[in-house]
Amino acid sequence: MDPLVDRLDRIRGTVAPRNHNARTIAALTSNPGCGRRGLMDAAGVNKGAVAGQLGFPAGFGQSRFAIARGNAFEAQVKADGAAELLQLLRDRLGLAIPEVAYDDLSNVGGNASREVRYARTKALLARAASERDDAGTLFDHPMLRLEIAGYYAYLEPDLIAFRAGGKFHVVEIKSFAVIDGQADPGKTAAAATQSAVYVMAMRELLAELGHPPESVSHDVVLVCPENFANRPTATLVDVRKQLTVLRRQLSRLTRLESILDALPAGLSFDLAYDSDQQATRPADELRKAVSTIDARYSPDCLGTCEMAFFCRDESAGSTSALGRSVRDDLGGVESIGTVLGLARGTLTPGAGQEEIAGLLRFAHKLRTECLDGIG
Repeated sequence: MDPLVDRLDRIRGTVAPRNHNARTIAALTSNPGCGRRGLMDAAGVNKGAVAGQLGFPAGFGQSRFAIARGNAFEAQVKADGAAELLQLLRDRLGLAIPEVAYDDLSNVGGNASREVRYARTKALLARAASERDDAGTLFDHPMLRLEIAGYYAYLEPDLIAFRAGGKFHVVEIKSFAVIDGQADPGKTAAAATQSAVYVMAMRELLAELGHPPESVSHDVVLVCPENFANRPTATLVDVRKQLTVLRRQLSRLTRLESILDALPAGLSFDLAYDSDQQATRPADELRKAVSTIDARYSPDCLGTCEMAFFCRDESAGSTSALGRSVRDDLGGVESIGTVLGLARGTLTPGAGQEEIAGLLRFAHKLRTECLDGIG
C-alpha cells in the first residue's frame, strides 16, 4: 500500500473515504491556505459528521427535493443512450454524424472501485483520442483524478464527455432553469467553476497519454431545463478564466506531506461508530484532534465548508473572523484585542507593527471625531 494512502486511512478511521467532487475542489481552492480542510478532504473524512459530533452541524447543502429534481432531469437527458442530448449536441456543435458510441462507466463489469473505473476511463479516452475521424464517444459517469497538494483525488463527475472535431467537450448537466435565455448568474458561475475542474482533470489524463491540453475544449456544454418545462437546452460556456484561477490556487496549496509530518502520531478523526451506526467518539477528544491542524477561517467558509461553524467558534476574537480582506489589511495582526489596543494607543507596537499601528491610530482618531461631531 502507498505509505501516504495508509497514513490518510489511519487519520480517517474505519469508514470508507468520501470522494472529492467538483464542488469540494472548487471550495478547497477558494481557501488554499487552510491545512485543516486540505487534510480532511485528502483523507476522505466526512466533515459534516465530524462537525455534528462536535456540536456544530453544517447549515447548508442541497435539499433532498433539489437532489431528486436534478437526478430526474439528468436521467431524462441521458435516457435511450442520451438520444435527447445527442440532438442538442448536433445543434450546438454542428455535428453531422448519425450515430455516436455511448459508454456507461458507473461500474466496470459490476466492479465500482475508483481505480478500476479510472483505468477503464483512461483506456476509452485513449482509444477515442487516437481515432482519425470525428465519430466521437460519449462517456457516462467517467472516473477522473486530479493531483491536489501532492496526492491524487478521484473525481466522480456527474457529466458526459464528448469528442467532436478532434476535441473532447465536457458536458455539465444542471437542473436550474434558463428562463428567456437567462440563467441565475451565481449558479452559472458555480457550474463554470465545477466544469473547469473536470476540464483540468481530463487534460491531466490526456497529457499522460501524450495529447496536448487543447485536446479538451475550454468550451463546456451546459445543459439546463428551458423556461418552466423540463425540455433541455444547451449553452456553450468558456471556462478559460476559471481554469487560470484553479491552476493558480492549486499551486498555492500546502503540500500534504508537510502537514502530515507535523501531526502527532496516532491522530485520528474516527467517530467510532457502534453497531447502530451511532458515533461514540467523545466530543472533547475529537475537538482536541481537530484543533491540532491549523485552519484558516473566514466568513466565506460558511457557504462552502461543513466545518465552518466550528472554525468560526474556534476563531472568536481573531481578525480572521472578520474576513480575508480585513485580516490582510491588518498586516498579520491576529488578535482583535491587539488591533483595538494599537488603535487606542494602549499597546506598544511590536516589531513590524509600527506602520499598521499608525494607520489604526489615525482611523481611530477619525472615528472619534466623527462620533463627537454627531453628538
